[in-house]
Amino acid sequence: MKIVDVRAFPTSFPLPPGGPKLGIGQAVKRDAVMVKVTTEDGITGWGESHHGRAHTAIAKLIETTLRQLILGMDAFDTTGITARIYRYQLASHGMGAGCAMAMSGIDMALWDAKGKALNLPLHKLLGGAARAVPAYAGGVALGYQDPAALIDEAAPHMQAGYKAVKLRVGDTVKDDVARMEAMRDAFGHDLTILTDANIGYSIDQVRQVMPEMDRLNIGWLEEPFPAHDHHSYSQARGYGSTPLAAGENHFTRYEFTRVLEDGVITIWQPDLSKCGGITEALRIAAMASAFKIPIHPHSSMTGVNQAASIHFLAAIENGGYFEADISRANRFRDEVGRTPWSIRPDGTVLPNAAPGIGVEVDERFLEAHPAIEGPGYV
Repeated sequence: MKIVDVRAFPTSFPLPPGGPKLGIGQAVKRDAVMVKVTTEDGITGWGESHHGRAHTAIAKLIETTLRQLILGMDAFDTTGITARIYRYQLASHGMGAGCAMAMSGIDMALWDAKGKALNLPLHKLLGGAARAVPAYAGGVALGYQDPAALIDEAAPHMQAGYKAVKLRVGDTVKDDVARMEAMRDAFGHDLTILTDANIGYSIDQVRQVMPEMDRLNIGWLEEPFPAHDHHSYSQARGYGSTPLAAGENHFTRYEFTRVLEDGVITIWQPDLSKCGGITEALRIAAMASAFKIPIHPHSSMTGVNQAASIHFLAAIENGGYFEADISRANRFRDEVGRTPWSIRPDGTVLPNAAPGIGVEVDERFLEAHPAIEGPGYV
């Protein structure tokens, strides 16, 4: 089953004014890169590369350098394809985030194609089963706003069945604490409250907020600092008992090796569209499992990545939460392909039963929503 074509589709849609405000700014549009791999048998697989705020550049890398490296290779040989890209692009020219994101979409598409060729859903192909996966309400949502408005946004999702939710912090400590307190008061102590600072905190702010998070029994503090700021993470570990989480901006198992050696970040969150793909995420999860570290993948763009993440969690032994993107008007989730998941009354989701990832991409949507240049947050 040789690879005969690889195509990348950078795509965007604008958000209405007043989009969610997070630690990295206010969202003004959504970007994605969809990857289509075609084999000599006529089988097509779809994957997603994270846009990296440079979606046209990621797509160009896929359709030029990486495409030329893998054309003619066996689509089943995801290990060999990953090794070839590593040797001739990633390792030889630095551990570039752009290459890691680009190869992620290719690898995901190959796993989709393999599942279709064998008539197996991805979770079975990976050695898993159709087991229920706990989900939390997250994505580009639940941002900086008045506590009453935050509760109004969260309430329908709690009623739908979610038992866990992720709030955006990284604003002022005072306002962040007020929002966490309001959520705890509104929904009680049975709700698991997670937080994500989107690198918005200083070390002094973390020193102030960690004791409050301990008091409110917050499940984790995600990305208070950039991924490379190992010193600040090490300092922050001493400010409280709330676990530190990160990983969506760590690329390949080699960067996670440093995270493991530091022993500070105890919640790992690789993104299948960023870390190198499903092949690399399996290696990261296996490394983590030897140290009883749970894996809670980051996922927030299209239904392809979201559905793949559920398959992945159903196939690893140290799988944690699925990040269910509950953002308003996410057309990538709702219109690119079939519904990738639905929340069940017990707060869990199930992997798709269709062969491969189970989300067929509508190319008409991609044609109707070409790339919009410029920053996604302002």
